[in-house]
Amino acid sequence: MTMIKKLLTTAIATTLMAGAAQAEISNDMVKIGYLADMSGGYRDMGGPNGLIALEMAVADFGGQMNGKKIEVVSADDRNSPDIASSTARRWVENDNVDMIAGLVASSVSIAVSDILEESGKFGIVSGSAASSITNEYCTPNHIHYIYDTYSQANGTASAIVNEGGKTWFILTVDYAYGHAMEADVTRVVEASGGEVIGTIRFPLATPDFSSFILQAQGSGADVVALASAGADTTNAITTAGEFGVTQSGQTLAALILYLSDAHALGVEAAQGIQLTTGWYWDMNDDTRAWSDRFMEKTGVRPTMIHAGIYSSTTQYLNAIKATGSDEAQAVRKQMIATPINDMFATNGRIREDGRMVHDMYLAQVKTPAESKNEWDLYKIIRTIPGDEAFRPLSESQCPLITSK
Repeated sequence: MTMIKKLLTTAIATTLMAGAAQAEISNDMVKIGYLADMSGGYRDMGGPNGLIALEMAVADFGGQMNGKKIEVVSADDRNSPDIASSTARRWVENDNVDMIAGLVASSVSIAVSDILEESGKFGIVSGSAASSITNEYCTPNHIHYIYDTYSQANGTASAIVNEGGKTWFILTVDYAYGHAMEADVTRVVEASGGEVIGTIRFPLATPDFSSFILQAQGSGADVVALASAGADTTNAITTAGEFGVTQSGQTLAALILYLSDAHALGVEAAQGIQLTTGWYWDMNDDTRAWSDRFMEKTGVRPTMIHAGIYSSTTQYLNAIKATGSDEAQAVRKQMIATPINDMFATNGRIREDGRMVHDMYLAQVKTPAESKNEWDLYKIIRTIPGDEAFRPLSESQCPLITSK
């Protein structure tokens, strides 16, 4: 074969391969649906600014895939599994949405993951914390990206028990996330030699925590732990301050505290609280550079959820680019095969159960004297290696693992 024929053959083959790859981009576009609490108690941790983080990832990717548009739609799930399910079903059945992102309330994520599995579409859970999402509720159609109750308990609860907090009273928000957090914290406390002497459950978006805080205070427990998030956590911490919980010698443990929560409380009220986080804006040059871009668009520093949404969307788009397909299983397989090294994680990886494993960080809210500005809120106490932070596969109840 002459050189000209070889070049012609190669060109034809390349064109055919490119055409085949483009043909696998369904409906001539990649369509992402952002579904999250946009107006309620979980708004600040993800919400509208999470949508902006996702749009930043799409813009940084060039806004297109192999010449096909990347389109983003969004909706407010109002922390309702019913509203979320209705929206997700309409998106995947009628509106050609390929991937659903955001997903903050754990009950919402569990409901939506069922629809994704039924429809053969894909989802990336960024805001939810229940470890059951990649344990008993795992599916081959979703990934859990940032953190979970297992990692939060391993960091915060174990540290506080080791510091002498042996008896615990847990205030638990009464839905999937709270139940999972209570179970994971109880496991860690007991394994560390402590004891949970009482629990009480309260409804999501509780306006008045007085009776719950008084019961916890009256228990005499060393530690009053909040298995809650967002506005519930900030309201409970404020009420605990009014009743002098820490002044009376009890430790207040916020099992999940987002940067937006600490900022809303202020360092005077939040100082000294220990927490576990998956990311912090002021950790290194890369985190600061991305956070500066984010703040220019939003006026606030990003939470770990905002950063995780950007990272996971970028990884998703890279997987489509690498495979030439937006089919859920092709994308998931590629994402599992690709290490994650970006502004969010170093040497992160996605396991077969859908859990993204990466280092977590035990942090403490600074004192007013330590804080240099309104967003200088955390000091990192130690790094928790990913394999230590997250549930090992040997303990998994995920059918994708146990059926092997």
